[in-house]
Amino acid sequence: MIDGKPALSDSVQLIVGLGNPGPKYAQTRHNVGFLFVDELARSKGATFRPEAKFHGDVCKLHLDGRELWLLKPNTFMNRSGQAVAALARFYKIPPEAILVVHDELDIPAGQLRLKKGGGHGGHNGLRDIIGQLGSREFLRLRIGIDHPGHASEVSNYVLSKASPDERICTEAAIDEALRALPQIIDGDLQAAMNRLHSRK
Repeated sequence: MIDGKPALSDSVQLIVGLGNPGPKYAQTRHNVGFLFVDELARSKGATFRPEAKFHGDVCKLHLDGRELWLLKPNTFMNRSGQAVAALARFYKIPPEAILVVHDELDIPAGQLRLKKGGGHGGHNGLRDIIGQLGSREFLRLRIGIDHPGHASEVSNYVLSKASPDERICTEAAIDEALRALPQIIDGDLQAAMNRLHSRK
């Protein structure tokens, strides 16, 4: 901490949106991480560009005086860590300065949860990121997509397009998460959690 503000190394430097690349998977429930970073880039007038050495589409922008990298892996979900680790190592970004935005089956559609560290909870993208970084200590912004009700239906469910009502809930959640992003970036996680976890 410096003068009550988090040091640069304490603040988020990389935001990763998880999803699967290509038009086949656009707008599917598994791709809400992509939707989040796309909306963040659009709101700042920034544009993603393909970057082969980072195995994904990359964008750089400034938010509240902080320089931020945005990343959409093009490796498919279960190899997301390859892209995250490549960019993080190149720019010497520690796991603690990475925010991963992803879909969450165990949260109702449109609800949000922010946490630091923890396991992968069966999410293949998180599993690979943990393995590639050798750390669990990155931040996670979980966007609820609800659960289909039975484990055998999960794969089909996450790779299907959300209903119109779900999309409205998801868009509202993303808007709220973007409003809380300055607090997350600055490391004021408790304030961000209080805000995000209390929304109905």
